[in-house]
Amino acid sequence: MNTDIKRIVLTGGPCAGKTTALVKIIEHFSSLGYKVFTIPEVPTLFSQAGMDYLTDNKGLFYQGEKATLEIQLSLEDKFLRMAQECDQPTLLVCDRGAMDISAYMTPEMWEDITKSLGTSTVQLRDHRYDAVLHLVSAADGAEQFYTTSTNSQRYEKMDEEGLRIARLLDKKVIGAWTGHSHLRVINNHEDFEKKLNRVIKEISFVLGLPQPIEEERKYIVEVTDELPESIISKITQTYLVAEPGCEVRLRKRGWQGKYVYVHTTKTPISETECVQTERQISNNLYTSLLQQADPYRQTIQKTRKSFIWKGQYFELDTFDHPMPGLQILETKGVASDESVKFPPFIRVVEDITGNKRYYNYNIALKR
Repeated sequence: MNTDIKRIVLTGGPCAGKTTALVKIIEHFSSLGYKVFTIPEVPTLFSQAGMDYLTDNKGLFYQGEKATLEIQLSLEDKFLRMAQECDQPTLLVCDRGAMDISAYMTPEMWEDITKSLGTSTVQLRDHRYDAVLHLVSAADGAEQFYTTSTNSQRYEKMDEEGLRIARLLDKKVIGAWTGHSHLRVINNHEDFEKKLNRVIKEISFVLGLPQPIEEERKYIVEVTDELPESIISKITQTYLVAEPGCEVRLRKRGWQGKYVYVHTTKTPISETECVQTERQISNNLYTSLLQQADPYRQTIQKTRKSFIWKGQYFELDTFDHPMPGLQILETKGVASDESVKFPPFIRVVEDITGNKRYYNYNIALKR
């Protein structure tokens, strides 16, 4: 039985480039010897078959959403069984996943539907998929490319109200997946090809393929005004004793009272490439591995606020320990030749990109 299978969700707001990205994924990874299965977007299938997700009929809406989730899970499970019979490494790419469905209903209805199907948010979000790649809607930062012509079922039309709804859905979908250990938000780049290349890079990372060592841009900042709608999480980061040159990290991430535990190993294989592996672990294993904490490093505790501004994705970390009050803003996936669109509520104090003093690994050093 084939166990070399990775399950990836490709999601995002309206008009984000998923269809084009799926074609590129199939071409790229098939050429590397992977069998690639792509699972179609179930709500689109339902809409084409006559389901009206904007109906005022509450009973119809409930049954439609419940059926959507049932078919989504069934399709994924059937393709997984097929993948297990393949004699080559296999990639399952879902055009949207289970948690996308939750973004279009109340939390109470979602809980009722998942309970009736014998599952839960934790099972569907945290344990079902190896990675979730969210492509930011063109409605946020790349409005000139926003169109409804590529999807006749799209409800968010090409006007100011449609753009506003599309941006709101974009944030709702990110919120639905927040908590997954490998959620990556793919920015709207100035060049769409760069957006697609980032998708390929992130999947390569999940597959354990060597990656170029790249620096995300980092800045010490001051926050001068209220942040827009952001996802807030608490992070506890502990470094473990490791071989020279290797970095092994435990991360506990809390969001709305729920916790996810991740073990990460970063191993350089040359001056320009490294292999990084992540795996989600249980609370019990996390507690056990803490016994291997590096005695020369302190545990990092910080609050992270993640948000999108003009199509670019940012993470703002405010440290509680060991450097209380330090605020570091990090871009995620902004290309090296691309300008950063700093929000007006952020004042840049210092550009610390590449400054090893501010690597988390070094911030943790006992002094």
